[in-house]
Amino acid sequence: MPRVKRALNAKKRKRKILKAAKGYRGARSRLIRTATEAVERGLCYAYRDRRNKKRTIRSLWIARINAAARENDITYSRLIEGLTKANVGLDRKALSEIAVRDPKGFTKIASIAKETLAAA
Repeated sequence: MPRVKRALNAKKRKRKILKAAKGYRGARSRLIRTATEAVERGLCYAYRDRRNKKRTIRSLWIARINAAARENDITYSRLIEGLTKANVGLDRKALSEIAVRDPKGFTKIASIAKETLAAA
C-alpha cells in the first residue's frame, strides 16, 4: 500500500478556514483551532439570521402600513380586514411600498377598505 502524504490537502483545508475567519479579532483569525470554532459558530448564526431577516422585514412592512393607515383614520387590522373582504390582492410588501412612495394611492386603498367595512 502506498504512503499517503496529506500536506497539500491539510493546507487547503486550513487556508479555507482562515480565509473565512479573515475579519475576526485576535487568535480567531490566526490559529486554526479557534478559527474553526469561530467560523462554525458564524455559519450557524448566518443560517439562523437568514430566516430571522424575513421576519424582521415583514414587521417593518407592517409598521409602515400601520403608520400610513392611522394617517387615514383606520387601524392596521381593520385595513387588512377591509381589503380581504373587498378581495384586494395586495400583499404587505406592495402595500408598504405604496404607503411610502404614493400616499395618495394609499389613501384610495384605505377608502376602499373603509367602504367595504361600512357595507358589511
